[in-house]
Amino acid sequence: MANPLRQLAGETAIYGLSTILARVINFLFVPFYTRLLTTESYGVVTEFMAYIAVLQVVLVLGLETGCFRFANKKGADPDSVYSGAFAAVFVVNAVFLAFVAGFSRQIASWLGYSGYENCILYVGGILFLDCVTAILFARFRQEHKALKFAVFKTVKILTETASNLLLFFLLPPLCAGRAASLGVPAESLGSSDMFILRFVSPVPDFSYVIFAIFISSVVCALLFIPELFRLRFRFDGALLRKMLLYSLPLMVASLPGIVNDFLDRLLFRYLDTGSEVWQSSLGVFQAGVKLAVIMSLFIQMFRFAAEPFFFQRGADKDSRKLYADVMEYFTAFCGLVFLGVTLYIDVISLVLGRDFREGVSVVPVMLLSYMLLGMHFNVSIWYKLSGKTSVAVWITLAGLLVTCAVDVTFMPRYSYHAAAWGHLASYAVMLAVSVLLGRRSYPIPYRWSRIAAVFLCMGVVYAVARLSEALFFPVADFSSNWPGMVGRLGVNTVLILVYASLMWLMLRRGTGFGKRRP
Repeated sequence: MANPLRQLAGETAIYGLSTILARVINFLFVPFYTRLLTTESYGVVTEFMAYIAVLQVVLVLGLETGCFRFANKKGADPDSVYSGAFAAVFVVNAVFLAFVAGFSRQIASWLGYSGYENCILYVGGILFLDCVTAILFARFRQEHKALKFAVFKTVKILTETASNLLLFFLLPPLCAGRAASLGVPAESLGSSDMFILRFVSPVPDFSYVIFAIFISSVVCALLFIPELFRLRFRFDGALLRKMLLYSLPLMVASLPGIVNDFLDRLLFRYLDTGSEVWQSSLGVFQAGVKLAVIMSLFIQMFRFAAEPFFFQRGADKDSRKLYADVMEYFTAFCGLVFLGVTLYIDVISLVLGRDFREGVSVVPVMLLSYMLLGMHFNVSIWYKLSGKTSVAVWITLAGLLVTCAVDVTFMPRYSYHAAAWGHLASYAVMLAVSVLLGRRSYPIPYRWSRIAAVFLCMGVVYAVARLSEALFFPVADFSSNWPGMVGRLGVNTVLILVYASLMWLMLRRGTGFGKRRP
């Protein structure tokens, strides 16, 4: 068992190089975004990113996982598998891009962003390029080319970073200089004054962020040109039909994770009453969610490595026991992430602009939500391995119903706090339904008493930390009482080490909670 777990951990680390870099750079831009953009403009960025995230899941058609399933079958031809998937995704996304290009003006007007038709085109281009390259990235994962995967992703990330830096820090002074020479305000400059203004506005706004992502997608697609020449296209229509029958239910099943992350962003437009401008509430909420990025980062790293790993180990004699052990390690580490972020939140929150810091209140709830989502990913392996992917539709619907019910009922009164609790309730229901169905169809010997012990330990440590703050460090911040803040962080550090020690005893030495399985 040690070798498979070591392989999974190693590939998780390699995939994590690019994933960590992406999330870290994205996180490092949060101080700039929350200082250079208004809460309203940042809310618009969040809305567009929600459209991209949800549509990308739909437009990939679930074929990433389908490729893993059919390429690992005995006697399978990987070239035929990936050729069919690439062709299907390319055609679907080409049609979608043509539609967006033809109706960009109407779409922008309907959303209330008239004059920003370019942003609609950028979103269509991002989706086309990212969905097509997703199949090629999946092949890297299938072939265990984790390093190549990481290099390509890193180039994409650095391109987006450079584009953001140029747009936010170089373009405004250039526009100001050009406006001064013409004797007009910078806001009045147009494409006839500077070529770059054909693509973005003369003053920083949400168009800068969207355009930077589009540029990075173009560069990433260009990197794959040599890979396309190496890919031997062998189209098999019958095979593609089988893959779609398997993958389309998975596409629907993948929506809860994305929709439950982003549906509330779309509902702010209709339900939020927390401010005069709903985009402002959305911007504050998104800033708070960004502080929970570490948990979602780990889950994404884990998923990149775990999905092909689970399929490749499916035929092993002790595979189900292995899956149960992976769940325990995963849950324990997520608990460490939760405590690390929540107990150092006073320091971490300083990255936000002052207008955005009220969003910190949603961080603990979002961390728990992402943790449950990761556990659901582990549990959902039963219907992927057994081929009963249609079950995922019902699990998806259960989660979506809970999300909609919580948001529609409570968002008008509680704004983004309702959105955070909607995530938690939805993921909890999805996890519970998946566990109950999996016990009958593909039982995996998860030791829920030990997993419950992880949550209990998390809760006790968190409660002790909050109690110590209330009793001994009621007012502690670096500006007015830095010794108190240092003391608070010192106590919290000791508590985190206590948690880590208990988890080590439980998982490795068998002297903590429960007994090791023989």
